Amino acid sequence: MPSCIFCMIAAGEVPASVVYEDETVVAFRDLSPQAPVHVLVVPRAHYSGLDDEVPAETLAAMLAAARHVAEATGVAHSGYRVILNTGPDAGQTVPHLHLHVLGGAAMSEGMVRLA
Repeated sequence: MPSCIFCMIAAGEVPASVVYEDETVVAFRDLSPQAPVHVLVVPRAHYSGLDDEVPAETLAAMLAAARHVAEATGVAHSGYRVILNTGPDAGQTVPHLHLHVLGGAAMSEGMVRLA
């Protein structure tokens, strides 16, 4: 989608602090971090959310990228959280499927609403 900010980042049209990328996904630092490490993992192809019948290969690539992000940012050894919101009631503010990878500090159970 031409006006989707995450599509533009994935295409390299908008600068971002990229942590990991491959042919299927791009992972970059969130501009409004909710933890010391807060990285978004987005597929290069546009899907609004899980309701778009995302191919299993894309979901697997996103989860593999989350592991790469944890390793690259140094949180793999201490633990990290992976969150995927779908729809506005879940807190999704950018209608492009994405994972949040958070770590670098102990997290409470109450920390659940992320864009």
